[in-house]
Amino acid sequence: MTASTAGAILTVTLALVSCVKATVSNSNLTVPPGAVYMNPLMYNVVGANYTEWRNLSTVGFNPTNTAPPFIQVFDPSFLDVTGSSATIRKITSNPGFAFAHEAPIYIPDLNAVFFSSNDGGALGYNGWYNNSVVSMINMTEVDMALASTTGDVNIQIQTLNLPDTVQMVNGGTGPYKGDLLFITSGRALLPPSIVRVNPSPPYNATVLLDNFLGRQFNSLNDIKILPGTDIMFFTDPTYGWLNGFRPEPMLPSQVYRFDPSTGQVRVVADQFVHPNGIAFTQDGKTAFVTDTGISGGFLGTNQTLPATIYQFDIDPQTQTFTNRRVFAYSDSGAPDGIQLDTMGNVYSGCGEGTHVWNAEGTLIGKFYLNSTSAEMIFTKSGLVILHEEAMYLANIQAQGLNLATL
Repeated sequence: MTASTAGAILTVTLALVSCVKATVSNSNLTVPPGAVYMNPLMYNVVGANYTEWRNLSTVGFNPTNTAPPFIQVFDPSFLDVTGSSATIRKITSNPGFAFAHEAPIYIPDLNAVFFSSNDGGALGYNGWYNNSVVSMINMTEVDMALASTTGDVNIQIQTLNLPDTVQMVNGGTGPYKGDLLFITSGRALLPPSIVRVNPSPPYNATVLLDNFLGRQFNSLNDIKILPGTDIMFFTDPTYGWLNGFRPEPMLPSQVYRFDPSTGQVRVVADQFVHPNGIAFTQDGKTAFVTDTGISGGFLGTNQTLPATIYQFDIDPQTQTFTNRRVFAYSDSGAPDGIQLDTMGNVYSGCGEGTHVWNAEGTLIGKFYLNSTSAEMIFTKSGLVILHEEAMYLANIQAQGLNLATL
């Protein structure tokens, strides 16, 4: 036997031992009912005869062919997120209308989630002449209904009658000094804006910002408050134009900072294709911005463009975003809305559900729904996932960051 042959045998033997250890590890890992452990070691090499190559990012990674909705566990640490008994259950639906798309805001005092319909999708019932719809769901009613059955429920939602100054709500956060803080994409020649809305009837609205020194924004998308301040940071891609309800863009796609106490507005980051979701760590030192460049509206999907979450340091003096680096790339769809939990994990709505990465950018799990779910929000009951024509609740043990501004 030659030395090279012996080395080859040793290599194969070690590989087999590794596979056995991985298999044993899989069998010993206890996951929630209906969840699937996806050991990455089993899929690093699939070979030329693999029959399930994913040539489109719109197709989700589900090699076990598990029926959705279900939980995918890519790393054992994801069990610290889910807990031992997490499930995903539908809490409301309206087939044919993308009523649950963006801008989720949880108001603890009301135990209610507010959200908006799709302002540019095929099932949004909107466009140059039609506005999006803002609604709310009572989570106390959800909890009571889920406690009475092991299956899905369909809680009736309530639509808000908002003034005409609120056009195409696409992002939100709060409670902001007791109110909902919405960011709108604008519609036709009506300007994109930041708006405070009372969460109780008659839902009085106050516009805080609707221009950049006399220039309309393109179509504002998402907003967060820097922790420990009341300063607002928001994104401005060109989706209003790309989805046919705003004029051709006249500004770069950028991230802005707005101080409502002084009225000062300025750019803090640029060089995006389509900056979308935004979030901060609890200490206010790090920012995350998603770039959904892959999704081009009427220009179609370009899989060579970003489906990426970028991470930034925040300059302590200027609050400009610095030291840009890739945090994560989504294998399915594009990372849209983004939230963090108290353990530092990052959640984003992607092509087939909600993806979760740890603080180092390692994918640790997915809440797999098999089609786009752009947004999610933490509540007392768990993680509420907006899924266009439906909403789901994952009763996980992880808790979200406190987004309230006093």
